Amino acid sequence: MNKQGSSTINVQDPFFYQLRKEARPIHVYLLSGKRLTGILRRFDRYAIVLENRGQEQLVYKHAIASISPAGNFPEPHENHI
Repeated sequence: MNKQGSSTINVQDPFFYQLRKEARPIHVYLLSGKRLTGILRRFDRYAIVLENRGQEQLVYKHAIASISPAGNFPEPHENHI
C-alpha cells in the first residue's frame, strides 16, 4: 500500500520479465542520447545487464530514458516524446 491507501502497480517487472524470456535484442536509450543494443540478461531495482557480442554491460536505471524491443518502433526524434 502507498500513502494514499491504494496498491502500488509495478509496470517495470512484467515488461523486463517478458524481454528477458524472449531473449531478443532491445534498444536502451540513455538520458545522454546514446543508444545501447543488447539482450536483457538480468535486472533488479537499480540496474539492468545487457549482453552484446558476448560482453555484458551494467546500466543503471537512473541513466535510462526509454527501452524498446529492437526493430519494433521508429527511432526517437528530438521533437517526439
